Amino acid sequence: MTLEALADTRVAVVNGARQVGKSTLAALIAEETKGSRELYLDNPAVLAAAQEDPSAFVHHDGLLLIDEVQRAPQLLLSIKHEVDRDPRPGRFLLTGSAQLLGLRDLPDALPGRTETIELWPLSQGEIDNTPDGFVDHIFKRGADTTTAPSPLRKRDYVERALRGGYPEAVRRDNPRRRNRFFDSYVTDLITRDVRQISDIERPAEMRRLLSVIAARMGGLAVAQRIANDVGLTRGTLSRYLDLLELIFVIKRIPAWSSNLTRRAISTPKFIVIDSGLAGRLIGLSSERARDVTAPVGPLLENFAIGEVARQLTWAEESIQLFHYRDRDMFEVDMVLEHASGEVIGIEVKSSETIRGHDFRGLRHLADRLGNKFRAGFVLYTGELTLPFGDRLRAVPMSALWTLSPTP
Repeated sequence: MTLEALADTRVAVVNGARQVGKSTLAALIAEETKGSRELYLDNPAVLAAAQEDPSAFVHHDGLLLIDEVQRAPQLLLSIKHEVDRDPRPGRFLLTGSAQLLGLRDLPDALPGRTETIELWPLSQGEIDNTPDGFVDHIFKRGADTTTAPSPLRKRDYVERALRGGYPEAVRRDNPRRRNRFFDSYVTDLITRDVRQISDIERPAEMRRLLSVIAARMGGLAVAQRIANDVGLTRGTLSRYLDLLELIFVIKRIPAWSSNLTRRAISTPKFIVIDSGLAGRLIGLSSERARDVTAPVGPLLENFAIGEVARQLTWAEESIQLFHYRDRDMFEVDMVLEHASGEVIGIEVKSSETIRGHDFRGLRHLADRLGNKFRAGFVLYTGELTLPFGDRLRAVPMSALWTLSPTP
């Protein structure tokens, strides 16, 4: 995707969380591009040069890679001048650990001149070298979707969720060492990434907020309840939540409604972008997950939503992700809406068996939407794909990364 963007766009921006491989990807592209130059703003001398003379800093005839560009947002006006003067595609490759267009000090410099590629932690398909084509597949096949029997069981999915997708965590087989990575990651986020873009008065409150969001995985993000749990004012809470989204730690899943579902609730949900980090924040381990009271269901829901959200960044069609809940307590974990108006509903269940009641929310949507309802799926931890009525299927959760985008 990045190479495609550079082929016809003046500025390509690779955005994503710390430690997801942005710099590695950008460096590989630069090394394969003749006449390119690489500048890394985590080098104090390079950063000082960028701040001292941004116009001279960005002047280069070939591809110029600037890593962690959010450290010097004043560069963007100079980049705008360069690409307006010479509008050839492939002029700049920028990386950042914050969503650049949301930074408070960022000049409104580059609309119409950039394409942004959002880089998430590794998906299960990237880890396993499998197709990662679930979203495209189900919109093409609908309820005709079938999968091979899955060898995975609930404990296997829990292990995958607790591992997460940060490359450094994936490389660490020892759970204790992986937890040390997650702990250091949170500390770096708060002491470095957040403070690069905003002043926060009490870092401990941000850490506490992260833990509260993780503990509420799968639930509605009722602002007043979260504010009460953390001891923040509504205004401070809103600012902190925005910051955590800007640095790619959490993702807001908006509520879905239409004129056919007027009783829908408008409250969003949050997921933690990496399920391994989420598990660590709530103190969940493989051993504790065996306890029947452990919050395995919310963890696997967060895990599955994260896998779908990753696929939307490379899906062939324009598809948006929502959740659904109404005042009559009908709910669906994921509502995928195609640009055409077609809707697919997805529920996530942590059990290895499935019941008709698990389709309650999906049947409600199907009844309300009629032909606009393409299909409904319950992702579960069992083995087989099973029909449960008109346009409804139970599908092993591994289908998320084993289905090919082209049936």
